[in-house]
Amino acid sequence: MYYHGWSDDPRGVHVKSLTPDGSDVTIYYKGLLNNKGASQVFLHTGFGDPMQWRTVEDYRMQRIEGGWKKTLNTEDKKFNFCFHDSANNWDNNNGYNWSYSIG
Repeated sequence: MYYHGWSDDPRGVHVKSLTPDGSDVTIYYKGLLNNKGASQVFLHTGFGDPMQWRTVEDYRMQRIEGGWKKTLNTEDKKFNFCFHDSANNWDNNNGYNWSYSIG
């Protein structure tokens, strides 16, 4: 069941909430790194203030048809993220990263 979500279609980023409270989300990525042929993409995440991320983690994304995905549990109402590949190339929305607010 789909509850809510958010998309940045021009950059190939989509967040889909899997629970009514928004605590479980799937991030879909079909952006720059995917288009450049990355063999592996990682989701780089943090929580809270977009200028001072807390609990920073990298997650290996799963390859899907046309891109990548990762499902995770969010721990805060403000979720910040960007992407990198195994060659340390980054897609960080031109330095702005992406943020998703829950609720």
